[in-house]
Amino acid sequence: MKAVRLHGREDLRIEDVPAPAAPGPGQIRLRNGFVGICGSDLHLLAHPEASPVDLFTPHPITGGHLPQTLGHEFSGTVAEVGPGVDGIAVGDRGAIFPVAYSCGECVACRHGEPTTCRLMASLGTNANGGGMSESVTISASQFHPVPASVSLQQAALVEPMAVAWHGVSRSRATAEDTALILGAGPIGIGTWYALRAYGVVDVLISEPNPDRRARVAALGATVIDPLTEDVNDAVAELTDGDGVTIAYDAAGVPAALESALAALAPGGRAVLMSPHEAGFEIQPGAIMMGEYELIGSVGYTPAEFDGVIARMAAGDYDTTGWVEEMGLDDAPAAIERLTEGAGTKILLRVR
Repeated sequence: MKAVRLHGREDLRIEDVPAPAAPGPGQIRLRNGFVGICGSDLHLLAHPEASPVDLFTPHPITGGHLPQTLGHEFSGTVAEVGPGVDGIAVGDRGAIFPVAYSCGECVACRHGEPTTCRLMASLGTNANGGGMSESVTISASQFHPVPASVSLQQAALVEPMAVAWHGVSRSRATAEDTALILGAGPIGIGTWYALRAYGVVDVLISEPNPDRRARVAALGATVIDPLTEDVNDAVAELTDGDGVTIAYDAAGVPAALESALAALAPGGRAVLMSPHEAGFEIQPGAIMMGEYELIGSVGYTPAEFDGVIARMAAGDYDTTGWVEEMGLDDAPAAIERLTEGAGTKILLRVR
């Protein structure tokens, strides 16, 4: 079968690989439908030695290492059901929960937070079975069915939208809050949708890329260009000078977090939702004097996955203008486009 495989730094190949094994007890085999390209895929391509566990070294739990089939945001149709699997039938369609393994022993695992386990392994990164392939065999527990009203294209977006949903949940957002989102990529757009679901009305998005600004504005969001407009002035206008109660860094650049902290009202929360390539200085005194909270957010829970699916089924996620499709063979070109800052979200059609 065809698969997109990472062999090393900047070494991506489309190859024929063996089909996955037939499902064993508790497993299903999936015909993959769509797979998204994530910013973390771009990071893995540039820095395969700097993933949560070095991809040049076999993962201590999964054994996953280079070459690795990429793709952790994907959907598909059940092709085969293994022994002991109930409630899933051939032909069912669904989104895949990619977090596959954790150590089960550390404090994060003991507290039911496997995405913060230092040995967490995900399909398409450091566990075998990535979505940039024609088929995978996975645990049935990773399959989240979608109703007929949710397309396979939308189902491939459940994972990144759940990342955003988790960040809004971590921020303890309520309808009384005001919010600033830094970055209008997929996570920023997902944050905007999640805030709407939480009842937050006063939301401002800051995005320097003109194409992304146009796409998110077409969805109905209020968006500004931080290169030509003063973010603090825009926040003051939105909040009558108070500052926002929550700011979300969905850009992963120092200027975004700096803007987030500067825009906060006293007691406000800044949420880190995007990885930063390098460290930078912050002013602890400002955080102390403003009694700000700096909150990290990574991953999602199975319940949040299902929450996003339910909102998709209700018609709350419009993909018009910001989601585009390319073929699996186009993966290198799609990755190059995203690396150059073109496009917002690209889904690869597997079949």
